[in-house]
Amino acid sequence: MPAAPRNPAVTSDADLLAQTETAVRTAGAALRDRFGDVVPYGSFDELMRALAANDDAVLDVLRPRLTDLRPDARWVEEELDGGALPDGEWWVVDPAEGNVNHLHGLSDWAVTATLVRDNQPVLTVVHLPLTGETYTALAGAGAHLDGRPLRVSRTPELGLGIVATSQARPDEDEKVVRRIGASITEMLVDALVVRTSVPATLHLVNVAAGRIDAFWQFAGARADLLPGVLLVTEAGGRVSDAEGRPWTPESESFLAAAPGVHAAAVATLSR
Repeated sequence: MPAAPRNPAVTSDADLLAQTETAVRTAGAALRDRFGDVVPYGSFDELMRALAANDDAVLDVLRPRLTDLRPDARWVEEELDGGALPDGEWWVVDPAEGNVNHLHGLSDWAVTATLVRDNQPVLTVVHLPLTGETYTALAGAGAHLDGRPLRVSRTPELGLGIVATSQARPDEDEKVVRRIGASITEMLVDALVVRTSVPATLHLVNVAAGRIDAFWQFAGARADLLPGVLLVTEAGGRVSDAEGRPWTPESESFLAAAPGVHAAAVATLSR
């Protein structure tokens, strides 16, 4: 079990999770207040400024609260970064997961915060401000939705399953884009239903909740995947790369699935 938090104001990781949830929910209200009409933009630079304005509104609330909880934890500054982190504690935060949906008046967005300790996610909070739903997970203590335990689906075969994928970033490498397209085609043959949308985290909470059976992605940022890694594994699911090997933040692909469909999903994605 990871070492207990060093902040004397926090007595356990469970206590830290509860306080993190409060901080994320408070910050989520700032993003909800900005939601409404479609935000117009006429260039990529204008889009980036609009995305950054949402991020800043959340971080102005969230960052000081998380820093107060864990003063020694470092902060991942770039939410689209991938790869392993140096040892120690890190806050991996996506202040507006699904930010582009928010700008377009679509409802698929969230605020997430994950504490990583020595490259292992220890706790995570995913809050959906529009619905008020909050998904949480604590290493070794399960995954929950508003306090109710989550379990992945019992679907026994891929042909009966709903699966999903997402693109990792707006400037995705063309080779990755083509690989995504090919994998969708293969899944259309083998699975019952294929869903394709952003953001990744909202697919992953659905895997943890048993609503969909598998999610895969090529490449990917830590902030997109680490909340789902903890939620899905604590809900009884399996996480690997697309070829079935152990997933790490340095992996070039990602698969989270219910046990009954994991092997078949690996076979489909490996063709």
